[in-house]
Amino acid sequence: MHHKENEPCNMLDMKLLFDQNISFRILRLLPNSFADCRHVRSVGLNDRDDWEIWQYAKQNGFTIVTFDSDFFDIATLRGFPPKVVWLRTGNLNTAETAECIILNSSKITSFNNCSDQYCLEIF
Repeated sequence: MHHKENEPCNMLDMKLLFDQNISFRILRLLPNSFADCRHVRSVGLNDRDDWEIWQYAKQNGFTIVTFDSDFFDIATLRGFPPKVVWLRTGNLNTAETAECIILNSSKITSFNNCSDQYCLEIF
């Protein structure tokens, strides 16, 4: 089952916030596998700087999903939360990115439940 951009997904106690370098269309491609998935665009953070996105994720209990190292760098300097899922897969289209998230959903769930890790790198 697919869902619209502003509708939450259901499952687990996990909230993913997709960075602006990932298309907002990913939310339509993900099944109901994650609870309360959002894109920065759907929460009014499109074209905002990484620090503002970081603060929003921290204040609202999100894990950030991104293709770039900026959030890893912030987490290294500032600690966590929020946690970061860093997709180091190279250039993927939106459907391939959604498939990557789905295929790694168990790994992401385990990561989010681990209290001592702040960045999950997916290759």
